[in-house]
Amino acid sequence: MRPVIITDSCSDLPLAYVEKHQLPIVNLMFHLNEKDYLDDLGKSLSFTDFYNTVRQGAMPTTSQVNVHTFVELFKQYKDHPGGVIYIGFSSALSGTFNSAVAARDIILEETPQAKIALINSCCASLGQGLLVHYALELREQGADFQAIVDWVENNKLKLNHWFTVEDLNHLKRGGRLSGTAAFVGTMLNVKPVLNVDDEGRLIPKAKVRGRAKSIKYLKEQLDERIVNPEEQVVFISHGDSPADAQMLKEMILADHPVKDVMIGYVGPVIGSHTGAGVLALFFMGDKR
Repeated sequence: MRPVIITDSCSDLPLAYVEKHQLPIVNLMFHLNEKDYLDDLGKSLSFTDFYNTVRQGAMPTTSQVNVHTFVELFKQYKDHPGGVIYIGFSSALSGTFNSAVAARDIILEETPQAKIALINSCCASLGQGLLVHYALELREQGADFQAIVDWVENNKLKLNHWFTVEDLNHLKRGGRLSGTAAFVGTMLNVKPVLNVDDEGRLIPKAKVRGRAKSIKYLKEQLDERIVNPEEQVVFISHGDSPADAQMLKEMILADHPVKDVMIGYVGPVIGSHTGAGVLALFFMGDKR
């Protein structure tokens, strides 16, 4: 029996992809202009409207998923013979994964035979989404519960996340950049490049002058780090910068025979912390 694979909205997988694969999604929340929204993949508030509001100066905040939500979700699948695999947003960036752990403990007290695996992806955005994509592919190929869990755990720290931001103020607000650095960087048109480390934290890696050079830097990281490109699907996510995402895609396809490059939006929860214009690249390497 095939396992149920679940993820959360911070995987930033497109709605059409989620519907095609009938993928259960746990929705985080965000707060914008005194209203609460479910991060429901653009259904309640379009990505374009969200980022337009952010560009106008709004500073959204976010909320993790609570334990009760996970309990109710896991109850639906506690008797599923194939088991349940939840691939969650990095625990270094949100308390959502800890809520899932607490919920599983509650379910197992009531139903000890329930088979529920929780995987802290140490990933974010379409990095998490790419990990889910590979898990779904394995399931389609006939892999069972344990084989999928083992593959994801053994490969998650090979999943490279490289991204750059357009507006430094959101990184400043999140404590990733000092106020002085944000001011000077804005004046000098400096674009920081960050990645996600083995603990699932956002780590500044470089400072590049100008948007075009920052996009080139992302592509150069793929040039140096990608393994077996002909076997890979590369994911790109963006904060309402489709032209830049397309440019990066074309740069990659010109030099690498990858199977495909999929582009999607950075959703509102992660976009609340990165701002409009974020551009992110995800692929598999030997390590992060």
